[in-house]
Amino acid sequence: MPEPSPTPKRHGRLLRFGAALVVLLAVAGYLTVQYLTGGTGAPGCKVVSGKGDGASYEFTPEQAVNAATIAAVGTGRGMPERAVTIALATALQESGLRNIQHGDRDSLGLFQQRPSQGWGTPKEIMDPTYASGVFYEHLAKVPGYSRLPLTVAAQRVQRSGFPQAYAKHEPDAVLLAAALTGRSAATLTCSGRPAATRAMGADAVRAALVRDFGRDVVQEAGAEVGDGASPTPTTSTASGAEERTVTLPVPADTGTAGAGRSAGQRGWQLAHWAVANATALHIQRVSFAGREWTAGITDSRWRATGADSSGGAERDSTAVRIVTAH
Repeated sequence: MPEPSPTPKRHGRLLRFGAALVVLLAVAGYLTVQYLTGGTGAPGCKVVSGKGDGASYEFTPEQAVNAATIAAVGTGRGMPERAVTIALATALQESGLRNIQHGDRDSLGLFQQRPSQGWGTPKEIMDPTYASGVFYEHLAKVPGYSRLPLTVAAQRVQRSGFPQAYAKHEPDAVLLAAALTGRSAATLTCSGRPAATRAMGADAVRAALVRDFGRDVVQEAGAEVGDGASPTPTTSTASGAEERTVTLPVPADTGTAGAGRSAGQRGWQLAHWAVANATALHIQRVSFAGREWTAGITDSRWRATGADSSGGAERDSTAVRIVTAH
């Protein structure tokens, strides 16, 4: 004898349950897409004008990492802030500050450089540090580039088919360069949770510093960058999670490594670099000159630091402190 079919009441409950499950899955999918593609709740970065004129530029953590690299390579070569502005505007136009593996003909990377035109091998061009360095190498050969209109200086390096396109990125590049060279203090922030990547922690921070600033520059700043066991102190949070602090002393005389800038500018460059790399490197906090940035806060501002472990107010302008998750 065949089993009786489900009653209408039971059938209705099944339909409602199925509909609710579909809605939940749709909401979860939407939130995931928003998080991954830069929508509400996604990690994001912002730079504001240090002049208090309300100017700002919002960008992604990926763009922040690349912008910080471009600035670090420029100052490491002793290039002025104007050169960094030109490089950032160029990368904004050519790739949107993304290290892309495609482009017009054989163009690649941040600056859409072409292997066939002598810019380097594809592997070299896809290295942001190399790509930035070779851009500055060509820019330095342009007579009086710092006094030229940005579009003219960029075009003499790039030989683009759309030379005027660089102009629209100059305001954003100016804001980024001011923050990422350290001239404008406490103006770059990032919000959202750090990404779940393998490249994280104090060792990864030191490796990234060497990548962008060079081993000699970081060693001159007093940071430990050698291989082997890390001498970085370990502390425990209230939740029991381990934290490690990378301390970067800022010498009073920055010399060649700081492109002739003040210790304060050098310190803020390193501090902003750390915030720009926070998502990729699992950086939890960055502090310098009595100000501190903390990851995961919606209103991700630089705040005055509280009392240090000795009970005094921490106003140390001689070192940048980068706290990682582990």
